[in-house]
Amino acid sequence: MSIAMKAPGRYVQGFGERKKLGQSVKKLGSTFYVLCSPGGRRRFGEEIEQSLTEQEKTVVFAEFHGEATKAEVFAHMDACKAAGCDAVIGMGGGKVIDTAKTVAENLGGLPCIIIPTVASNDAPCSGVAVLYNEQGVVAIWPKAVMMRRNPDLVLVDTEILSKAPARLLSAGMGDALSTWFEAEACRKNGVKTMARGQETETVAMMSRLCYDLLLRYGSEALDGVKRGEYTPALEKVVEANILLSGVGFESGGLAAAHAINDGFAQEPQAHGMYHGEKVAFGVLTQLVLQKADAQTLEEVLGFLARVELPMTLAQLGITEIREETLRKVAEAACVPTQSTKNLSPDITAEDVYQALLEADRIGREYLAR
Repeated sequence: MSIAMKAPGRYVQGFGERKKLGQSVKKLGSTFYVLCSPGGRRRFGEEIEQSLTEQEKTVVFAEFHGEATKAEVFAHMDACKAAGCDAVIGMGGGKVIDTAKTVAENLGGLPCIIIPTVASNDAPCSGVAVLYNEQGVVAIWPKAVMMRRNPDLVLVDTEILSKAPARLLSAGMGDALSTWFEAEACRKNGVKTMARGQETETVAMMSRLCYDLLLRYGSEALDGVKRGEYTPALEKVVEANILLSGVGFESGGLAAAHAINDGFAQEPQAHGMYHGEKVAFGVLTQLVLQKADAQTLEEVLGFLARVELPMTLAQLGITEIREETLRKVAEAACVPTQSTKNLSPDITAEDVYQALLEADRIGREYLAR
């Protein structure tokens, strides 16, 4: 099988980069459909508009209504066409980003520019968008939209991210933590990734770098954000959370950690947790399934503790452990379409159920030291 990788057309990261947006999109369009929340427009809209108009671009702002549904996508497609826009900008969190990606894709692949306002997940760089129903649950069909290409530009302003809630940065580190472990499992098993080939050596190195940056700079970056301060460590962690993890999951592959995250949709007690927080516990569970050595477990547990990510079911909000519900989590993680099989095709729902309990035990023992 051939090797392959995907990545955004251009990635720009730095303090105050939103003010330079116009320079970065000179050749991407003339009339920009800027999708954002009312709060996002209030905080950054004037600067975005000024940067674009300085380059003689036309700006059309559009309000995101809170959920990345098919109805929301269709409404913005109609508005984008009616305004004569030839490029789409998504500025906000994951659901704004996914809506903007889908609008751009469904309008024939318009240029797509992403400006994340949080570093809570690795969605900005990917060519994948997830849709939801009106209740905020991942839609059965279409669950994900596969773009013909990744975003043309991902512009990350670390000034914005330094002022975002610290918990969101922590959640992003939980999502990024999985990148190395899942990509390495996929590489060992010759898995075909979303890039339609096996992992390249470049992506393997990026995935490992993602892990190393998190371990080295994670707690320092989190402490700075808690104080409302920008730090050089934040630049390292944001690069890991958004760029390295984004390229890593798409071109390196997913395994049990993300499948277990999806499985937690079956547990109502966990519904208040962020994606990356559930993935973090999924990493610990995957390491149990892999029979990881004590040194690796200790390293991961120490990291989870330092950046305030869950290592027990109670920390995931699951204070009442019900066997029936937890087995449903395990079963959902093992359906044929899930990525648990990339770790091993022989893993059963019973294996995952027992691993969830063992991961919880290991986490509780660590916290009790």
